[in-house]
Amino acid sequence: MKQNIYDNALFFKGYEEIRNRKFNYNNLLERPNFLVLMPDVKGKVLLDLGCGKGEFANDCVLNGAQHVDAIDISDNMITAAKERYKSGRLHFQNISIEDILLEESHYHLITSALALHYVADFEGIIEKVSRALCPEGVFLFSMEHPISTANKGVEQWILDEKRTISHFAVARYHDEGKRTENWLVDNVVMYHRTIETIINTLIINGLQIEKIVEPMPTDEAIELLPSLQKEQHRPSFLIVKARKTIKK
Repeated sequence: MKQNIYDNALFFKGYEEIRNRKFNYNNLLERPNFLVLMPDVKGKVLLDLGCGKGEFANDCVLNGAQHVDAIDISDNMITAAKERYKSGRLHFQNISIEDILLEESHYHLITSALALHYVADFEGIIEKVSRALCPEGVFLFSMEHPISTANKGVEQWILDEKRTISHFAVARYHDEGKRTENWLVDNVVMYHRTIETIINTLIINGLQIEKIVEPMPTDEAIELLPSLQKEQHRPSFLIVKARKTIKK
């Protein structure tokens, strides 16, 4: 059964509070590194998987995209997106990533930000994405880093005798599958898979890796949000840019 945690009222309230802060992990760490890898969208047809409230999808339209389809499993997110952004070149749909039906070789660019770690069937999604991309089309996505997802639900931070962080503990790394954690509410479900599985799944489906980024915060970002110092012990995010190869 697909989890729709963002329509849980308590979770969504807490999530909103985090995202509405001027300085957070998304704004200072994940998003800047994601945007650096974005290709030119002018005149392109795009799909955004797990679009949230639609700000990124709308930005693509403002930057000249011909059309953007944007989906999210959360009714809360899609309702907010439709209220905020109205354009004939932007289409929002309340549907899960797993259930969407995609036209073959239709999109120049498919993106997904911090959504794929909630999906159980990663292989199925990547196969679907590859079919939906035009030849030479780009797939750009971010997800929680496998080092972080590996031991969800157990103590990860090891403290020294001064009660400061000594190191980050990694356990069960090769034990792929479902994880649960308490984040804002109990039993938030996500799925751990190794970097090996992630990259090989892309390659098997004809997606050539162009760039991998494990974002590190700048000194300026740490000054704005001191908790980002933890990123010096382990990366929170993995960002991958891949391109659909042309079959010879």
